Amino acid sequence: MSGALAAARNALGDEAAWVVGGALRDRLLGRETDDVDLVVAGDVAAAARQLGAVAGATPFHLSERFGAWRVVSADRKWQIDLAPLRGPTIEEDLALRDFTVNALAEPLAGGRLIDPLGGARDLLAGRLRAASASAFADDPLRALRVARFACQLGLEPDTATIEAARASATAIGGVAGERVFAELRQILCADEVLAGLELIADLGLTPVVLPELHALRGVEQSRYHHLDVYDHTLAALAALIELERAPAAHFGEHAAAVAAVLDEPLADELTRGQALRLGILLHDTGKPRTRGLSDEGKITFYEHDRVGAELARTALARLRTSERLTAYVAALTRHHLRLGFLVRERPLTRRAIYRYLATCAPVAIEVSVLSVADRLATRGRKAEEAIARHSELARELLGEALAWRAAGPPTPLIRGDDLAAELAIEAGPELGRLLAELEEARFAGEVSTREQAIGHARALLGH
Repeated sequence: MSGALAAARNALGDEAAWVVGGALRDRLLGRETDDVDLVVAGDVAAAARQLGAVAGATPFHLSERFGAWRVVSADRKWQIDLAPLRGPTIEEDLALRDFTVNALAEPLAGGRLIDPLGGARDLLAGRLRAASASAFADDPLRALRVARFACQLGLEPDTATIEAARASATAIGGVAGERVFAELRQILCADEVLAGLELIADLGLTPVVLPELHALRGVEQSRYHHLDVYDHTLAALAALIELERAPAAHFGEHAAAVAAVLDEPLADELTRGQALRLGILLHDTGKPRTRGLSDEGKITFYEHDRVGAELARTALARLRTSERLTAYVAALTRHHLRLGFLVRERPLTRRAIYRYLATCAPVAIEVSVLSVADRLATRGRKAEEAIARHSELARELLGEALAWRAAGPPTPLIRGDDLAAELAIEAGPELGRLLAELEEARFAGEVSTREQAIGHARALLGH
């Protein structure tokens, strides 16, 4: 028995309450979960407070509109959502749910499985079926959940469910952005994310939930690419997933350290690596708006990195993500070309390495990984040669980026106000330029003391 279920039975054993939905579905699939949904026939708020008091957990109001509460354990190892019974019986409540595989209930105190819509049979058959003809009209977001449950659980939507989801696709435009993102986030994190994205497109949802991604379809690229921008983006995501599974192939001795960074929590319930998947999806969104032809007739996408960063911010604002996640994805998009540009400058000087790290901070590690996935998905002219050079440089820069992250950027040899006093100059852009130059010179090993820094600055000013 899960910790969440044990706590609920201990606190609410005598209440008229049922375990519903995902916990039962996952149990039938052989999975244990400590994320439990309860339906309560009585006072939900009182039940949540009682559960919190008995279990030493924190209850809070989850939804005023639906009367739902959440209780989270002190160690955050389990959570229980409590909602009121809709209708006079639990069977009528279950009929209002999204899919038959979630229309399952069991008395909290124990008893037989209540399965009025055949959800257990659908699970056994690997089938995803809407709970009712009105399921998508009741909540259009359920169309996106079709893709989520298909890629998370390996279920195949039946024909009627597919048709109903397609018919409600445009209605998702009226759903709150944070609810849409909650579904997209789970799809992005799924092992079968590519199948989920394919189903989103097949259901006609991409133009509504991620129009920036849909706009990439049919955008032809240069001879160095073998795919249009949309298919290249999905190929880059596939390459990133392969890098997650086998990082040593391209990152060598840095593989374990890179994997550890990507496993760190970032924001919005995503790790840095999971958020990197979102960055891959949006990294080339500036291309449709910047596509052009050179005088020689070559296809160009000048400044698509800058435009893409702006579009990433627009997309994530619509989805109401945190500023931390938004800034992270925008930075990945803005800097995703920089490593590729440096390939032609090898061997890199210490100054060139410094400029890369300083410009790409704080995403230098992640954007280096992104650039490798991007390069792996580019299979046009001279692809294998270009991939080899790119991966070699990525390993070099990842080593530098990991060291920078561990130690932090170099400590300034002299403060700005001290330097201004020594040189008898005012604070302003010129002082900022001098300080930046001194930081670069120190990283390059050209100055190492305060006196050398002052002398270097005097020389730059011609003093």
